[in-house]
Formats: sequence, C-alpha cells, structure tokens
Amino acid sequence: TSKKQPDFETALVELETMVASLEQGDISLEESLKLFERGVTLTRHCQTSLKEPAQKVPILLEISAEQEAFESDE
Repeated sequence: TSKKQPDFETALVELETMVASLEQGDISLEESLKLFERGVTLTRHCQTSLKEPAQKVPILLEISAEQEAFESDE
C-alpha cells in the first residue's frame, strides 16, 4: 500500500527530526539506514513540491508585466 505523502512543511519537520537523531548517533546502524532511506524519499518529495511553484513564478511575473504594460497603454 502506498503511503500518502505529507505536505511540504510536515516533510521538512520530519527531515529535521531525522537529521537530529542521526547526528546524535544513539541509534543502531539498521535504524540509521531506515531513517536515511526515509530521508531520501522525503527530500525528493520536498524538491518536487518546490519545483512546481518555482516554475510558476516566472510565468506569473510575465503575466503581471503584460498586464502593467496593457494598463499603461490605456
């Protein structure tokens, strides 16, 4: 069964918590590997979550500039 992906903020908090656990070094190698695998998945999810808005920003800026140009022509 596929697990529902968390939203960006939740994924980021989980990543921060995992990094802190790994940095402490108090967990077993097996648990460290599980956390690392989960971290890779969450990192990819966060990157994907940021990619779409990053692509929209230039489009929105272009639309805004076109609207300003149109309004100044009136």
